[in-house]
Amino acid sequence: MLLNETLVRKGQVVLLDGPAASGKTELLRVFAEQAQKSGVLFLSALCSRSERELPFGVLSQLVHSAVLPADLQARLVRLVDEGVAEALAARSRSEPPELGQVFHGLSLALLELAALDPLLIGVDDLRHVDALSLQCLLYLVRRLRSARILAVLTDDTDPVPSQRPYGAELLRQPHFRRIRVAPLSERGVVRLLEQRADLPAELAPEFHAATGGNPLLLASLAEDHRELGTARPEGYGLAVLSCLHRGDPVRTRVARAVAVLGGDGSPATLAELAGADPDVVRQSCAALTAAGLLDTGVFRHPVARQAVLDDLPPDERIELHRRAARLLQEVGASAMTVAHHLIEAGDVQPPWAVTVLLEAAEQALLSDRMELAADSLRLAHRASLGDEDRAAIRARLAYAEWQVNPAAAAEHLAPLAAAMRADQLDRRDCIVLIRQLLWHGRADEAMDLLDRLRASVREQHTEAAAELRHTELWLTSVHPPLASRRPPAQGGSPPALVTPRADPGLQSTAMLADVLARGRSHEAVERAEGVLRDIDLNRSTSWAEESAMLALLVLITAGQAKSAADWCDRLLGAAEHRRAPVWRAMFASARATIAVRQGELAAAAEHAELALTQMARKSWGVAIGLPLGSLILAKTRMGRFEEAAQLVTYTVPEAMFQSRYGLPYLYARGNYYLATNHHHAALADFLSCGELTQRWRLELAGLVPWRTSAAEAWLRLGNLEQARLLVHDQLAQPGTDGFRTRGASLRLLAALSPSPRRLPLLTEALELFESAGDCYEQARVLVDLSRVHYEADDKRRARKVFRRAWHLAKVCDAQPLCAELLSASSDLSTGASAGEDTAGITSLTSSERRVAALAVIGYTNREIAGKLHITASTVEQHLTRVYRKLNVKRRNDLPLDLRAEPAPRIRLA
Repeated sequence: MLLNETLVRKGQVVLLDGPAASGKTELLRVFAEQAQKSGVLFLSALCSRSERELPFGVLSQLVHSAVLPADLQARLVRLVDEGVAEALAARSRSEPPELGQVFHGLSLALLELAALDPLLIGVDDLRHVDALSLQCLLYLVRRLRSARILAVLTDDTDPVPSQRPYGAELLRQPHFRRIRVAPLSERGVVRLLEQRADLPAELAPEFHAATGGNPLLLASLAEDHRELGTARPEGYGLAVLSCLHRGDPVRTRVARAVAVLGGDGSPATLAELAGADPDVVRQSCAALTAAGLLDTGVFRHPVARQAVLDDLPPDERIELHRRAARLLQEVGASAMTVAHHLIEAGDVQPPWAVTVLLEAAEQALLSDRMELAADSLRLAHRASLGDEDRAAIRARLAYAEWQVNPAAAAEHLAPLAAAMRADQLDRRDCIVLIRQLLWHGRADEAMDLLDRLRASVREQHTEAAAELRHTELWLTSVHPPLASRRPPAQGGSPPALVTPRADPGLQSTAMLADVLARGRSHEAVERAEGVLRDIDLNRSTSWAEESAMLALLVLITAGQAKSAADWCDRLLGAAEHRRAPVWRAMFASARATIAVRQGELAAAAEHAELALTQMARKSWGVAIGLPLGSLILAKTRMGRFEEAAQLVTYTVPEAMFQSRYGLPYLYARGNYYLATNHHHAALADFLSCGELTQRWRLELAGLVPWRTSAAEAWLRLGNLEQARLLVHDQLAQPGTDGFRTRGASLRLLAALSPSPRRLPLLTEALELFESAGDCYEQARVLVDLSRVHYEADDKRRARKVFRRAWHLAKVCDAQPLCAELLSASSDLSTGASAGEDTAGITSLTSSERRVAALAVIGYTNREIAGKLHITASTVEQHLTRVYRKLNVKRRNDLPLDLRAEPAPRIRLA
C-alpha cells in the first residue's frame, strides 16, 4: 500500500523499529526486492558504529549504491564532497559547519531523480548514522509530500539519546509511519521450523524459550540442532554476540554484568557492577529481553551466557568477578554465591574470603555440589594460613574429591600423612586419613599412623579414647590384620564409648562392625535400618557411606535380603538424584551382592557392571573385591565362563586379601574354578576364605559360606569323608545367615547320605531357601529332589518338581542348571518303568515331537515359535494334536521322554 501511494506522488517515511535482530533488515531486503520488480530505484545504506564519526558517510553510501544518470550522480557526488570538506574545515575551526546549501542541493538532486523513476531510500540501523547524514535526511523528509520517494529506516526500539530530537522531528511529519517488528510467537516458530528448518514442530517450545522468537537466534539454533542436536557456542553463541554487539556500549556492559552475576544480586548490584545509572540499566535489560537474550533478568540459555562470558577479555572478566564477590558480600549474599565469584576471580585477598570459602564448601557438600566444594577448598588452601589450618583444609578437600573420584583424592594422602606426623592434623582427620590409606592399599603407612594415634591416647575415658575404640571396632571387621583390640568370639564386650562431640558416622560404623564381627546381625536389624534412614542427616560425615554399606551387610547376613534390596534401591535413586558417583557405585555394588543371594543373576551382573562403570577400577582400591566378586559369581552361574575368565585375570591389589573385601572375591573365583572343573584351585580358594575368617576371628560374621563350598569341591574330587566333615562342622556353627547356610549344608548332606534320608533333608533345604528368597539355590535343590522322586518311582511328583526347577533356573538365567536339568531328564526318563505308555510318543511326527520336547521342559508357545522359526498358531496346532495322540489334557501331563535329541551332559552338584 505504501509503495502504491508513493507511485502516485505521495511521499512516505517509514520507520521499522523493534528489538535487535528481530528481522528488520530482512524485512527491508525483501521489500526492496519486490519494489525493484515494480521499476523502483533502490538506494541503500548500512549504518555502522565504526563510521558514525565519518561526515556524510551514509549519504555517500546512498549516492554510490545504484547506477544513476551520469549528470545527477556527478552532482550528488560533488555536493557530498563539498559537505565533507566543509565539515572537516569547521571541525578544525571548532565551529558548526554551514551546510544549508549542501542539504538543499542534495535534496533537489534526489527529488529530480525521483521525477525520473520512483525512488526507495533504505537506511538500515539508523542508530549508527552519522549526524550530518541524518540532518540531510530530515531536510529531505520535510519535502517528500508530493514526491515519488519512499524512505524506509530501521532502528532498535529505543533510540540512542543523541537521536531523540530527530526522532521527535520524524514523529511530527504527517507522512510518517511507524511499523513495529516483533519477535516470532511460538506459533510463528512452529511455522518457521516446518517451512525452513526441516525440524519437528515439537521443538517449538524449546526454541522459543531459548530465543524469545528472535529470527537470527532461531536460525542459528536450528542449524545447531541439525548438526549436533543442541546449541553450539560457535553457532547460537555467536548469534547472541552478534545481537549484543549491535547495541550501544552501555547495553553490552549491562549484558556482561548480567552474565557474570548469573542471576545473583539485586538490580542495584547489577547497576553498580555495570557502572551505569539504574534507570539506564533497567532500560538496557528491557531491550535485551525484547531481543530474546534475557528472560526474567537472566540469559535464556546457558550457551548464551557462556558466550558472553567467553567474549570478555580475561582481565576484565576476573575484575568483574572480583567486584561481584565484594558487592554480594556487602549485601549479605549466601556463602556459595560469593564463593563462586571468588573462585572465578582467584581472589583470596579480602580478609573474609577464607571464612566464606570454607562455609561455602560445607554448604556445597550438603547440597551435593562437590565440584564447588572442591574448588572452594582449593582456593582457601592457597591463602596465607598457618600449617594446621592448611592441613585441615587439605583434609576436607581430600574428602570432597573422594566423593567424586577416590583416585584423584589420593594425591593428598602423602602431604596429610606428613602433617599428621608433625601433629598438625586434627584427630578425626587422622582417622579418616588412615581409612583412605587402607582403601588405596597403603597398609604400611596406615599402620605407622595408627600406631602414632594409639600412642597419643593416654586416658581411657576421654573423647580421644572413644574415637580410637570406634576405629578399632571398624578395623576388626574391615581390615582385621590392623586391629589391636579384637572383640572375643563369644560373650559380651565393653560398649563403645559415646561422647556428645563424637562423629555420629564413626559411631554407627563401629557399632555395625562390632555386631557383624560377633555374629549378632539379627539383634541389630533395627539399628541398621535406622542408620540407613538417617543417612541424609549424616552425609556430611566422612563415614556416611561406610556406615551405610555396613548397615546393608548387617541386613544381608541377618537374612533380610528383601529389606536390604529395598533400602539399596532407595539409596541408589537418591544417589542418582544427588549426582554422587561414588555413592551410586558403592550402593550398586551392594545391590549386586543382594541380587546374587536372591538368585537374580542378570540383575546382579547389571548392578555390578554399573558399579564398575560409575567408579573407575583404580578408584575402587581394595574394595574392588565387592563388585568384582559379585560379577564373577553372577557370570559363572549364568554359564558365561569366558566373560568370567576375563574378570578373574584382572589384576587386583594385593592388599585386598588383607581386608574383608578379599573374601567375596576369593569365594567367587572359587565358584568359577569349580564350575569349570578346576576343583583343586576351587578348593584352595574356599579354604583360603576359611583360613582368613578363622585367623581374623570373623567366623560368626557369615561373610562367605566357605565350608559348604569347600565340601562341594571335596565331593567333586571324590573325597566324601572330608566333604562330610565340613558339612557337619558347618551345621554345628551358630552362624548368622541361618536359612541359606543351613540349606546349603542340608543339600550337600543329602548328596552324602543314603537314598532314604535324602528326601527329608532336601525338603527342609528347599523350605530354608524359600524362606531366604534364593531362587538359584532353590533350583539346585529341586534338581536333586527330582532325581530322588524318580528313584522312588514317583514319576508324577518328579515331573512336577522337574518343571518347577526348570522354571526357576530360567528365571535366574542359570544356563548351566538348565543344561543339568536336560541331562537329568535323559537319565531319569530311561529309568522309567516299563508300564509307561510310549506308543503315543512313537505316533508323533518329527515336527510334533520337536514342539512337544520344548513344551515339556517349560518353554512358552511364543518361545517355541521363535526357536523353531514357526508361528505361535502353528505351535498351538501341533500341541493340540500331541495332546490328542498322548491322551493328555495339558502340557503338565506330557511325559518327560519327549526330547528331540539328547542334551549335552553337564554335571554340577
